[in-house]
Formats: sequence, C-alpha cells, structure tokens
Amino acid sequence: MKLKSIASSVVAATALMAGASSATAAEELTVAYFLEWPMPFQAAKVSGAYDEALGMKVNWVAFDTGTAMSAAMASGDVQISVSQGLPPFVVATSAGQDLQIVDVAVSYSNNDNCVVRSDLEIDKDSAGELAGKKVAVPLGTAAHYGFLKQMDHFGVALDSMEIVDMAPAEGSVALAQGAIDMACGWGGGLRRMKESGNVLLTGAEKEALGILVLDVTTAPAEFIAENSDIVSKFLAVTADANAAWNASQPEFMLNMIAKDAGMSSADAASSLSTFIFPSTEEQLSSKWLGGGVQDFMGGVAAVFVNAGSIPSANASYAGNVESGPLAATVK
Repeated sequence: MKLKSIASSVVAATALMAGASSATAAEELTVAYFLEWPMPFQAAKVSGAYDEALGMKVNWVAFDTGTAMSAAMASGDVQISVSQGLPPFVVATSAGQDLQIVDVAVSYSNNDNCVVRSDLEIDKDSAGELAGKKVAVPLGTAAHYGFLKQMDHFGVALDSMEIVDMAPAEGSVALAQGAIDMACGWGGGLRRMKESGNVLLTGAEKEALGILVLDVTTAPAEFIAENSDIVSKFLAVTADANAAWNASQPEFMLNMIAKDAGMSSADAASSLSTFIFPSTEEQLSSKWLGGGVQDFMGGVAAVFVNAGSIPSANASYAGNVESGPLAATVK
C-alpha cells in the first residue's frame, strides 16, 4: 500500500474494522508491538491497511519488553511480533523456543542506551566509578546486551554492581527519583532518562565497538510454515509503509504514528529521526538477512553466555531466519 493509498484508507478504516468484526477466532491475527516506539507500520495499522490486505481482523497488543513478546508467542497468544529486539530473540531461541526472523524492522544505535544519573558526574573517562553502583536493566533485551558490552569495554566487573531488572519506563522513574545510579532502555523511557542524566557512549561510538542495535519481526516457525502467504502479505504492508515514510516523511503519517504510539508529534519525530528502516532489498542482502544477522546472533549469544545470562548458545542461528515470505513481496 503506497503513500496515497495509505492516506485514502484512513477514511475507510471504520468500515474495514466493522467488517472484520464478524471474523471467527481462526480468521484473526494477533500482533505484538511497543507503545512509545513510533514506526511507519503504525500508520497502516491505524488506517486498517493490514486488515484489508490480509482479509482478516488484526488485533494489536502492546508489550513492555521483547522477552514478554517471546512468552506470548510461546503461549500462542501472539502470532507475530513487530520490532522485537534481537537479543531477547536470541535468548528465547537459545533456550529452545522455535522462533524465526522474517524481516529487519528497524536499526537504531542512537535510540537504545544507558544513562548515568547527572549528580554522579560519571562519563566515559570515569566509567570505572560505576563499580558498586545500582543499575536498572531490562534483562534479556537489546539494552541488556548493550550494557554488557559497554561494561566490558570500560572494564567494570558485573559482580561489582547491583543489577535490577526493570522495563525502560520503570527505570526512567527510578533514575529520576535517585533510587538507582544508571538505567538502560530505549524509546520514550530512554528520552526521559536523558532528562536525569547522560549517556556514556554515542550511537556511533557504540557501533565502533561492534554494538549493533536492531529489531526484527518474528513469529513461531510453525506459524510461518503454515501461513507463509499471510506473513508475506503482512510484511508487504509494512514495507509499503516504510517506503512511504522514507520517501518524504509526510506530516499526516507522523500524526497517525504519534497518536498510535501514545506520544506527541514532536516526541515521535525526535525518535523517528534516530531510526533507519531498511528497504526490502537491503534486508535481503548479506548485511542483514543474507548472513549478517545470523552471524551477529552468534556474537550476541556468546556475550550472554560469558555474562552468565544464558547457559549455552546454539551452534548456529541460520535456522532462525526465514526470508522466504519477505522475498515473495519483491515485485
């Protein structure tokens, strides 16, 4: 669905949803996503473009973390997760959950980080002073992976810190209250953290250390195998929304995205400015689904194993990528 058709479908959204309400449970799809994480797909979500393309009602459920998404897919409550962090995906698949990546949702090195409380006056030149400090980290997520890599880089022993498992929204509150010394997270939570402190490394500095930050769209392998056409149609709508946004970043899309994300247009625009949405062709290249993501997952798993976060890594993560449905969208 291109820019013009996304816009026109807004008018028909109410009718589309009304028509979908008669669908049976077997004809419905449940998709996980994040609030305060603005992405182009949300314009298509609001307009009813997914319901129209798939010919079924699509139910959307918001989650706080990618680990919660994995649990929901394991229970069968969710069929597709949009923008699940790669680290929580690695944690789940390393534990034996049969999930697969079907696209690269977004790359965002500048929108996932750790923030140190301002009054501590700790920066990258004095990061060793973090030893003994209390830090809020959403365990098993991209933020957790970035935290582990940064502490390794700065030579801060993990067993010298008090690490508390907190979602970004909770971590931002605790940081503002002075209950913790550092918090890690993304999106709206990260934006609020920065009001109380400073980051140790910029996105570019993290990438130089090999700390890549990306989210992926994921689903249970069995669901993908049995519903490849549904998955392909879903990804085609997402790709069209991304292309429309990448082309001109139209204000009407920004307003739709912001409202659906529970954000002001200004805050949504600020977050979106740090996001990169690769084209379908780019996603299928060797940098991403053509081998790069598979290799990177092995590196992420190794970091988690060394940190004692997971007991073991898979010998290979090649089987955890299924690019067929995405390739089928290429016209």
